[in-house]
Amino acid sequence: MARSRAWSGTFIVALLLVLLLPLSGAAQSRGAGRTTYSPPHTPWGDPDLQGIYTNKDEANTPIERPDQYQGKRAEDFTAADLANLAKQRQAQAAKIAGGIGGAETGAGPPHWYEHLNGNGSRPWLIVDPPDGKLPALTPQAQKREQAAAALNNARNGDGRADSWLDRSMYDRCITRGLPGSMMPAIYGNSYEIVQSPGYAVIRYEMIHEARVVPLGTSPSHVGSAIREYVGDARGRWDGNTLVVETTNFTNRTHWGYNNRYNSEKLTLVERFTPTGPKTLQWEVTVNDPEVWTRPFTFTMPLTRDDSQPIFEYACHEGNRGLEHILQAARAEERGK
Repeated sequence: MARSRAWSGTFIVALLLVLLLPLSGAAQSRGAGRTTYSPPHTPWGDPDLQGIYTNKDEANTPIERPDQYQGKRAEDFTAADLANLAKQRQAQAAKIAGGIGGAETGAGPPHWYEHLNGNGSRPWLIVDPPDGKLPALTPQAQKREQAAAALNNARNGDGRADSWLDRSMYDRCITRGLPGSMMPAIYGNSYEIVQSPGYAVIRYEMIHEARVVPLGTSPSHVGSAIREYVGDARGRWDGNTLVVETTNFTNRTHWGYNNRYNSEKLTLVERFTPTGPKTLQWEVTVNDPEVWTRPFTFTMPLTRDDSQPIFEYACHEGNRGLEHILQAARAEERGK
């Protein structure tokens, strides 16, 4: 795909799955985002969260507690423990960076690799369940995953390419899904929050998605017949915390880790809590009763950094990667 600071979305997803291993900086427990910090307010009286943020330091932090830390709590990790984990994961990230996409030539200049120097804030991201592990899949979700794997593996960048409809939403420059659009990857981990009376907008560098979030109790969510790739968001203030509830998803996207497709019953509740002049704690609760046997919650910090502006992500304008995938599939067929 021809895009500024961009590789094929397939490559990014592939490396993200490989790199979701432990990396950290300063341990936090559930609720650590609750602070007494009082942010400035907008002229119309709302807490002012506006700015450009990054979570690039969390790119190597796993969503789940790695098995070797069974029985250990996130708060048990000392600063020295976390620093050692960071060095290990930085070394692993550097070792495989040149093979992104399966070629030892690399997929871009090394200064794009934002994850190579990430320090992270936790040994893993899940704070509930307390064991730090993802809940089990429901029986119906297991059946769907098996059927999808048997039919096609395009969501991982492989598999059938009979038409563009076979390819993943990411391949097609449509969406990374939620909360995946705000989960860190190799590069492009910049996000912008903009506010106006009655609205908040969260803008992402990847795919150039922008979520417009009406604030307050009205209007309510759209009717159940309307389904959207990134859902229907509504926000409210809980003290200084921006709470965003998103519903009305389609079942054609996945939530951003291990490629588990969500169902139409997915509900996300995000909390953006200012913890200092340049930091927000982002906490996400995923509740999808058709996919997971119970809800789960993960958290990570967002750091305000005006030196990380959102770059052009010219994906739709020049999506040559998708064209080439289809061409290669036709050439392979002719060669058989």
